Amino acid sequence: MILCVDVDYRVTEVVAACVAIHGWADASAAVEHVARFAEPPAAYEPGEFYKRELPYLTRAIAALATVPSVVVIDGYVWLGPDRAGLGAHLHAALGQVPVVGVAKHHFAGATTAREVLRGGSKQPLYVTAAGLSVDAAAAAIASMHGPHRLPTWIKRADQLARGR
Repeated sequence: MILCVDVDYRVTEVVAACVAIHGWADASAAVEHVARFAEPPAAYEPGEFYKRELPYLTRAIAALATVPSVVVIDGYVWLGPDRAGLGAHLHAALGQVPVVGVAKHHFAGATTAREVLRGGSKQPLYVTAAGLSVDAAAAAIASMHGPHRLPTWIKRADQLARGR
């Protein structure tokens, strides 16, 4: 099971969403799960984003009936050659489940990121990975369902987290 995840922060609540598919190119989701946490989010700490999001992702993933074979996040796995991002911390927390990061904006330190163009867009996605080669991760993201720059299931996880 490939799991796309996202988190949304509100004043007194945090919402984590998971969308599972069986194969990278699947046109329909196997599972959609929304976890609500009735607590205010932690303050954002520059350079320490993972501290804010990681607890909610791990709790939402733990609530699923099946352990994912890969997790896809909206963001970076690596912020630099030796600088772990949210995805690297999630990879370690999940007991080495591969994590693929898909970012919409370039981060100068993420030198291992692969650019992926999708859907006729001239703006690339930036793909990083832990537990899977970055080239394999980039190819997988390129093959994901959807005609637009952002794959269908990454966008769907964002929509669920935001309550749309």
